[in-house]
Amino acid sequence: MAYNFLLRDSCNERTNFVASYPSLPILENATPFWFPVLSDETGGIKRLKRTESVGAFTDSSYSDSSNGSIVRTNSTSSLNNFPRLHFRDHIWTYTQRYLAAEALEDAAIVIGSEDRETEGEEVERKGDGTKLVQQLISCAEAVACRDKSHASVLLSELRSNALVFGSSFQRVASCFVQGLADRLVLVQPRGTVGYVAPKMNIMDIASIKKEEALCLVYEICPHIQFGHFVANSSILEAFEGESLVHVMDLGMTLGLPHGHQWRGLIQSLAKRSGPPPRLRITAVGLCVDQFQVIGDELETYAQSLGLYLEFSVVESNLEHLKPEDIKVLPGEVLVVNSILQLHCVVKESRGALNSFLQIIHELSPKVLVLVEQDSSHNGPFFLGRFMEALHYYSAIFDSLDAMLPKYDTKRAKMEQFYFAEEIKNIVSCEGPARVERHERVDQWRRRMSRAGFQPASLKMLTQAKKWLNNVNACEGYTIVEEKGCLVLGWKSKPIVAASCWKC
Repeated sequence: MAYNFLLRDSCNERTNFVASYPSLPILENATPFWFPVLSDETGGIKRLKRTESVGAFTDSSYSDSSNGSIVRTNSTSSLNNFPRLHFRDHIWTYTQRYLAAEALEDAAIVIGSEDRETEGEEVERKGDGTKLVQQLISCAEAVACRDKSHASVLLSELRSNALVFGSSFQRVASCFVQGLADRLVLVQPRGTVGYVAPKMNIMDIASIKKEEALCLVYEICPHIQFGHFVANSSILEAFEGESLVHVMDLGMTLGLPHGHQWRGLIQSLAKRSGPPPRLRITAVGLCVDQFQVIGDELETYAQSLGLYLEFSVVESNLEHLKPEDIKVLPGEVLVVNSILQLHCVVKESRGALNSFLQIIHELSPKVLVLVEQDSSHNGPFFLGRFMEALHYYSAIFDSLDAMLPKYDTKRAKMEQFYFAEEIKNIVSCEGPARVERHERVDQWRRRMSRAGFQPASLKMLTQAKKWLNNVNACEGYTIVEEKGCLVLGWKSKPIVAASCWKC
């Protein structure tokens, strides 16, 4: 069975010109190549050959590779092959269209993953899914072009088709529809320059519902638990034989209640032979009251196990952290723990992240543990980011579909109050308001290396796979080692990457 996806013509701010796209085929047991047809300013036709990015396309969402490796796609790697045109407007338009079409091929594969209905119902559902993808991409293009009238019509159609309790793709589409609607309200009409950024603080999204959703994500999905397992294993190794140890925790895992990660570390330290070490934990973030409650609980818990724990909070976001804010005692071994935090410091200028990493480097930690979403949601073009995010979150919603029943309220809470918040920030926000700037592990390698950090290989693949089996994660999750990092994926699609760094 084949799906054909036709991309709607996008617009240029100065010049309107039409480019025709052939269909993007997804064929069973075939390995297609796709040739986007681009029209130049002279009316001639140029063909740009794009090499295959995901192997043979099948009727499932994300197929496991034969050797268990993570399959990565790169929607920007082929941009160097673009013909050199005479006008910047044309180059901009080609780039926008190419990024969107490249990622569309991957995102469209998600449609074929749900096979629980009868064969006739499945064919009908895939047809509906194909239409939904087309509408979603057309709407994203209209929003990118500031075509409010056309985008409003498409949003109205999408709201009736993207159901919160529908298929996995309908549910993820509903989140992207929310983001597109928010972005459409903020963009200026055609003919004007710029983008009106919403006034938003990352801490404003905290609420009872979102805190509940975070707890459910921690309990049901292995994403955060995977980061905690890798981090604690690396920290325990760094603390081996030490009597005075200090953990600098960035963000305290988004304020997750009860300090789950550090309870596990305290248990492991208390069980070691010999006198237990003196442990200090410094939480860095703006949720001072919330962190202090967690710290008080941890101090009581450590005392019950015969371990001395000193907890303190530094009230600062990562961008404005100062070296004097962190006090390191003589003879103390320092480790830095960052679980899903550093992507918020990535900005267009790169200065904020570089300054922060310089401060951390001056503290000379024995280990810096970095756990981040492994996807490219910080590209320079809106359509490219949109398609990368659609591909990434489609995999996550597909995994939720396999773990929980269709009408489970827990799943709805996770999707609408946790993952949807990330999606809406990626899709609707720009400038300082866009904080969900996830990047792939290769990009983090370059950033960390430029800041003077050296990679410390994580040689715990066997233990990580045993851990994955012990937590009873849904079949479909995988853990692979990639250039010294550990990557948790869903059916070969990378979700979260963990890496360790030393000075």
